[in-house]
Amino acid sequence: MRAFRLIGILIVLVISSCEDEPERIDNYFVEFASVKLDGGKFRFMLDNSRLLIPFKINYSGKDGQRVILSYTPLEGDTVKVNQVSDVFTADIQSENFPNYIARVPVRIQSIWVGGDFLNMIIEAEYHSKPHKVALLRDTSSSTVDLHFSHSRESDPPGYRQIMYCSFYLGSLRSGEEAPIPFRLIINTFDGLREIHYTLN
Repeated sequence: MRAFRLIGILIVLVISSCEDEPERIDNYFVEFASVKLDGGKFRFMLDNSRLLIPFKINYSGKDGQRVILSYTPLEGDTVKVNQVSDVFTADIQSENFPNYIARVPVRIQSIWVGGDFLNMIIEAEYHSKPHKVALLRDTSSSTVDLHFSHSRESDPPGYRQIMYCSFYLGSLRSGEEAPIPFRLIINTFDGLREIHYTLN
C-alpha cells in the first residue's frame, strides 16, 4: 500500500510539472536590414541581399532607412515581424574635413561591414539631448581613410548608452567592382584606434 501511495504521488508531481512548463518561445533572429518599398508595401533587405516579406506589419518608414529587425521565419521569405527599430542612417561626407570632425570618445561593442554598409554598435555617454555623428572621408589621403565623428553637442554629463549607426559605403566604389580596402579611424575611451576593413 505504501509503494502504491508513493507511485501515486510521483505521478501527480510529474503531471504538475508538465502543466507548469512555460510555453516555448518561437525561434527568432535580430539583424540589421534596409527598408524597401515595393508598390507601397514594406519589404526588408538583409545585408546578404535576402529580401524578407512581412506577413503583417505596423511600421511607417522611408525607403532606404536602416533598421534593426527582429523576425520569426514562417515560410520561404515570409516572416513574422516581432519588432522594427530605426537606426541612424547616413552617407559618407567628404566636404569640410577635417574642420567638422569631433572626436568625443565612444566604446566599441561591434563594427562590421555588411553589404554596402558600415554597421556600428557603440556606447556613448548620454543624458538627454541628441548627439551628432558622421562618417567623414579624408580625400587628400592616398588611401581610403574614413573618420568617425561624434559630438555630444550640448548634452550634459550622463551615463553610457548604446547607439546604433549605419553608413552607406556605395560612394567608395566609383565604378570599381574589386574589393576596396579602407581604414576607419575612431576615438575610443582607450585612445584613437585605426581599424582595417574591406568593402567587397
